[in-house]
Amino acid sequence: MSVSGGSPVFGRPRRARPVHLLSALALAVVLTLTAGSPAAAETAEPATAKFPPGFLWGVATSGFQSEGSFPDSNWTRYADRKATGVTDPYGNSVDFRHRYPSDLKLARGLGANVFRTSVEWSRVEPRRGFRDPKAIAYYDDLVRRIKAAGMRPMLTLDHWVYPGWVADQGAWDNPRTQDDWLRNARFVVDRYKRQGVVWITFNEASAYIYKELTARPMDLGQMLKMRDALVRTHRDAYDMIHAVDPGAPVSSNVAYGSPINGIFDAALFNEVTDKLDFIGIDYYYGANLQNGTAAYALTGEFWKIDPEPEGLYYVLKNYQRRLPDLPVYIVENGMSTDNGKPRTDGYTRSDHLRDHIYWIQRAMADGVKMMGYNYWSLTDNYEWGSYRPRFGLYTVDALTDPSLARRPTDAVPTYRSIIADRGVPAGYVPVRKPGWCSIEDPVATCLGTTPTPPAGYRRTE
Repeated sequence: MSVSGGSPVFGRPRRARPVHLLSALALAVVLTLTAGSPAAAETAEPATAKFPPGFLWGVATSGFQSEGSFPDSNWTRYADRKATGVTDPYGNSVDFRHRYPSDLKLARGLGANVFRTSVEWSRVEPRRGFRDPKAIAYYDDLVRRIKAAGMRPMLTLDHWVYPGWVADQGAWDNPRTQDDWLRNARFVVDRYKRQGVVWITFNEASAYIYKELTARPMDLGQMLKMRDALVRTHRDAYDMIHAVDPGAPVSSNVAYGSPINGIFDAALFNEVTDKLDFIGIDYYYGANLQNGTAAYALTGEFWKIDPEPEGLYYVLKNYQRRLPDLPVYIVENGMSTDNGKPRTDGYTRSDHLRDHIYWIQRAMADGVKMMGYNYWSLTDNYEWGSYRPRFGLYTVDALTDPSLARRPTDAVPTYRSIIADRGVPAGYVPVRKPGWCSIEDPVATCLGTTPTPPAGYRRTE
């Protein structure tokens, strides 16, 4: 099976042995100590590998976070009752539901050829057995316009949101939810089959479970039950999608979370490696002995994190080593600012984007088979309880601007040039110098074999 547009051929690895949550911490240590390739890391030349023609350049968002006017769901309820982590009312978000034609033009204006969003179960089936014709017409038109703009749809079937009636029946505590989920998923896949869709079953299963754990909340037994339900449902969904939409690539993107990533992978990834057509990775931050700011992710203060762009190099090498037959797609990558204000260290969204693309090119030069890259996100949106973290290429003042104007950040022309030029220039010098002893590959980096870029850094502090 292959993906059109020059993407790599998919392979099928053997299924990994199950790794349970109770042993995941040990797995994290093992994977950390064996990650990467010191021999490859010793290379110090600038990146020369260009992204191939037909590479999938995308932007990403999700339905609940951006659509607004949202029907009853677990997350509208969490927002209404100010669950843990919720500080802002949901309101109408950035009203993508009514502004998607113009937002798609913004995406296409970047040169993107992939647009990722989610088809929201809560909107399609707001009551058990009732499919809302207006919601279906909206998604039909959205997919049609994505394709008309020359972009490929990447559709997520579950981005942490389910209908209120599913919450009422016990959510993932109830085995019936698995059957209900698959029934809805089959309807969506059947409706958009043969349209070049890249399918994502569950977005970041580990973060999905964590958010439910804190916002619902759940006890340990419920958490383990949800984890097992997601694994079973993904496996069934993978087979269903290939039966209904043959040739369509299917995956579930994993959240990369620094030293505890063994636990993150144990939420779903480790159990479904034979049910993935590509490795989907979300990378926002890493850690090293000079930079432990990734801990701010636990408090939702993402803007306080000092990015570690070079960590992406090691993450890509690690996952490629584990599943060498599969190509890699960075499903999400981006940087948060504090309500759109400049960072105090002067590091810009444009710097962040170029630096990460540089390290992807380094990984490609060292053998990683890259399939695609999505920037998170096209616009600012509702970051699971708050509008304060701003991730958008286009910023939107959702709480203070009734017009919800989309204002370009400095990264808009940067991303446009990266796509047009198939990467950063050969002599590009990253802004951020690699830190010492990266958690992503301590064997290489603590011994001084970090893959250093050329001289001439303008190091930000």
